[in-house]
Amino acid sequence: MTASPFAALGLNDTLVATLTSLGYEVPTPIQERTIPALLGGRDLIGQAQTGTGKTAAFALPILQHIDVSRHETQALILAPTRELAVQVSEALHTYAHGTPGVTVMPVYGGAPIVPQLKRLDRGVQIVVGTPGRLIDVLGRGSLRLESIKMVVLDEADEMLKMGFIDDVETILSGVPKPRQIALFSATMPAEVLRIAQRHLVNPEKVEIERKTVTAPDIEQRFINVSEGEKLEALMHILEIEESGAVLIFRRTKTGAAELAERLEGRGFAAVAMHGDMKQAERESVIRRLRAGQAEIVVATDVAARGLDVEQIQHVINYDIPYDVEAYVHRVGRTGRAGRAGLATLFVTPREKRMMREIESFTGSSIKSMKKPTRTDVAARRLEQTKEKIRKTIGEGELDAYVALIEQLVEEGQHSAVEIAAAAVRMASPARPVVADAKVPEAAPREEKPRAANRETVRLRMDVGKRDGIRPADVVGSIANEAGLSGRDIGPIEIRDTVTYVGVPADSAEHVIKSVSRARFRGRAVNLRIDRSPASARPDRRPPKPFNKRPKKR
Repeated sequence: MTASPFAALGLNDTLVATLTSLGYEVPTPIQERTIPALLGGRDLIGQAQTGTGKTAAFALPILQHIDVSRHETQALILAPTRELAVQVSEALHTYAHGTPGVTVMPVYGGAPIVPQLKRLDRGVQIVVGTPGRLIDVLGRGSLRLESIKMVVLDEADEMLKMGFIDDVETILSGVPKPRQIALFSATMPAEVLRIAQRHLVNPEKVEIERKTVTAPDIEQRFINVSEGEKLEALMHILEIEESGAVLIFRRTKTGAAELAERLEGRGFAAVAMHGDMKQAERESVIRRLRAGQAEIVVATDVAARGLDVEQIQHVINYDIPYDVEAYVHRVGRTGRAGRAGLATLFVTPREKRMMREIESFTGSSIKSMKKPTRTDVAARRLEQTKEKIRKTIGEGELDAYVALIEQLVEEGQHSAVEIAAAAVRMASPARPVVADAKVPEAAPREEKPRAANRETVRLRMDVGKRDGIRPADVVGSIANEAGLSGRDIGPIEIRDTVTYVGVPADSAEHVIKSVSRARFRGRAVNLRIDRSPASARPDRRPPKPFNKRPKKR
């Protein structure tokens, strides 16, 4: 197994393991140059803009130096805003997952001070705060500075603009020597340089140059989403908008693999591309993309380097990139060879500052886009179905099918409309035409409701990934042969040689009888109830997705 490049920076095994579990592949330039200096005890001046990965650059050395056996405050981080203080605090919590006993707390104005004072009185090892509120809690005796060994000034120029420079001076003057100080700032105005000269000792200077870059001439847009809304928004976009290949970016290889798996489980032809893949595997993905065998690639920035495929028409930034240049490289993957290109950016509330940075440095405006709804998806499915029907009618050669419909009508059990409706439903089992919305101007029909706690049983097939089976194949075969709705099929788990699929318990026998003798690419499906202890079914609670991975800690 190849050693992590983070280990080469001097980070301990625990932090390296945490970064690996989070899916981080390589350090950013600011991390490469800053982490070794801070681990070595040097003071540091870092000139870097928002979104360069500087939080990890100082957070990881802090965590490595914390003595978890002591409960007093050992590190202090100053941030200009409440939002940044919370963001840095959460990042520290994330990186500390593998280091039990580390305590971190954000301290900021605009929130009740009493709970913050009580928490500080109990002892917090790392405090992240805004200068004004830190002065307040210092004055009340709840924050003590005598045990602090490291101070970080994050976005010092912003603290200057907001009038906090005197508070910063007061706090630094109260931290006893010897101490280590790291100052980060996008610009270096005279007042910030004077603070550095007064309080830092022989600092290492790190400057990350950022060239003014221009985004390609493509349509750029953004959607405001919470983290929990991203997957649904993504699926709606993929369904509503027709395009060639779609390239979706995630920050980590773990995130890329999980998202590709979840999309595949919902019937999309998705494949992951990340840094752990061998060159032969990468080339296989590119060949599939060019041949139209893969619709969607979910990639990390590292894995997408050198990816030059004309078929990519849409780039989706599922995770906002760490820096502006990464954004430009990402969206530059579309709009090749004179083709129209489209780039969509998912923005959570705390990432709006980063989006403004992107607009500022690229000199381009990213337009707001309305988040697609289920009704939009239903309407699109309906239009697509109408288009297919009109096209098929126009192509002719329907005599045999007309004769079949006439025979069924003559039997007197069903009308021509009912027969046509059944045919349309059979033609799109995995993605029902109507979805959760009503058909415009359609008369209401009675339909047996699907119970939320309907019993589910898990079935097993003797075909898997090695046979090339996909979730859409599983849904399609069961829906077509057994007449089940696509909504009643799943979850689906495809392994190397076997596949598991959930179906309603009251339909299991019928499904087995209908599908058990089917073959997939020459291999017998041999559908049957899965009797293994790990999948005891039925279960009266909604089943958990088999392909959902546990959160790594």
